[in-house]
Amino acid sequence: MIHRLILYVSFLAFCGASLSLTAQAQKLSSLGAFEGQSDVGSVTPPGTATYDPATDTYTLTSAGANLWGTTDGFHFLWKKMSGDAVFTADIDFPDTAGEHSPHRKAILIFRQTLDPSSAYADVALHGIGLTALQYRRNAGNITEDLELTNNLDLAAPRRLRIEKRGDTFTVYLASSLNAPLHPIGARAQVHLGEPFYVGIGLCSHDPNRTERAVFSHVTLEKPAPLPSTLALYSTLQTIGDDADFRRDAIVWSAQGHFEAPNWTHDGKTLIFDQDGKIMTVPADGGTPQPLDIGDATHCNGSHGLSPDGTLLAISCATPGKPESRVYIVPVGGGTPRLVTEHPNSYWHSWSPDGKTIIFTRPDRGASNIYAISVQGGEEHALTTGTGISDDPDCSPDGRYIYFNSDRGGSMQIWRMHPDGSAPEQITSDDYVNWTPHVSPDCKSIVFISYEKGTTGHPANQPIALRILSLDDRRIHILFQLVGGSGTMNVPSWAPDSHHLAFVSYQMLPAQENSGPQ
Repeated sequence: MIHRLILYVSFLAFCGASLSLTAQAQKLSSLGAFEGQSDVGSVTPPGTATYDPATDTYTLTSAGANLWGTTDGFHFLWKKMSGDAVFTADIDFPDTAGEHSPHRKAILIFRQTLDPSSAYADVALHGIGLTALQYRRNAGNITEDLELTNNLDLAAPRRLRIEKRGDTFTVYLASSLNAPLHPIGARAQVHLGEPFYVGIGLCSHDPNRTERAVFSHVTLEKPAPLPSTLALYSTLQTIGDDADFRRDAIVWSAQGHFEAPNWTHDGKTLIFDQDGKIMTVPADGGTPQPLDIGDATHCNGSHGLSPDGTLLAISCATPGKPESRVYIVPVGGGTPRLVTEHPNSYWHSWSPDGKTIIFTRPDRGASNIYAISVQGGEEHALTTGTGISDDPDCSPDGRYIYFNSDRGGSMQIWRMHPDGSAPEQITSDDYVNWTPHVSPDCKSIVFISYEKGTTGHPANQPIALRILSLDDRRIHILFQLVGGSGTMNVPSWAPDSHHLAFVSYQMLPAQENSGPQ
């Protein structure tokens, strides 16, 4: 959810061979440049679609329960096509008087078939102004989405775009026809065999009610080749761990690099680092603000709140101490207090009683885990050796420290007792597994998984967020994305144990003036 439409310009110069729906007047019919219209699923009374060549607009009228779950119900004005495409339109809900469904959806959609359970990807504008990238990866799957909710004092996005490049679908938004379209961090991977359907659609979200939407300035074009130099975009997201009804939300998206979100104990704020600063942002969307931490600079993605929520451990440099060390500051900001005297120390966890800091220190290609009093003093090694033991996370019940290690030959998730004894391997599969984090209720672990053969802990790679149930050791994939280092280096569970925060990344054309707008 987004405080403002904080969107970032992607200047796509479309090639001259592109096809424009509005430019081919000789092919226009009663359906404009589309080939047909259909009710997908149950729609009563039947939906309608008309084209007005004088205004170059399409008007859809439809009932239909939803595009959601495993089965859809909506009216669809479509054509068949193959290849990549950029699909753009202005959308209006002209009927404002009387009662209307707040979640009526007007969509730009790529869809495999006309079956109600088909795979698809769309950008949907709701009647209340909420915008979402929705997608069903395979026929019959549960719909997934990424939501972008405006504050009520801002108008809904007027101009929407969904871009297909291979199996990747990316959403762009603008506030008006003349405003630049911006990528907003919403991207999905869906494979559609060729040919597929592309078009505009509408559902009322209430099978007993009919709604109306108007689509104008509709264009369907071939995407321009990507420039040789691309820029990194980071997107802070939240996700719910509910297989039957999962909602994902984009909190903040910007050109540049940020990473490692924590969730405050009241569930209202996210903490992350960007450009060496510790930032805070409302969990339901807003503009990030830097935390005042005095002369601490070059903060990295190793920070987190004490069990009582009053203190924040950070890993950063200070004047005279240029290497990363662990410091403590009040949660609202203040003067950093040094905890680890030795350089190259990176915080990872607090003990449940708040008295001990668990941290790591890389050394000549190896990495080991240490414990130290929150007051500083003597360090105690919990692991030793020339391999990698990293990303320790204390379970809230105090029984274990979970971590990732290659001591078994590949990078997997392990756990040990708080004193470092009795190490036990938890995962054993073909994935390369990093950064385990235990849920507050101690029922689950989330971790990131790289593809087989990945070396180290790289960024900007195809990864999966996976959830392991501690009751039966079963693992399921929660979300697939581009990420890795920076995605969830630190504890990122919400207090309810059902939501997570993470950062995903994508490479897009660079743009000027890409800051908050």
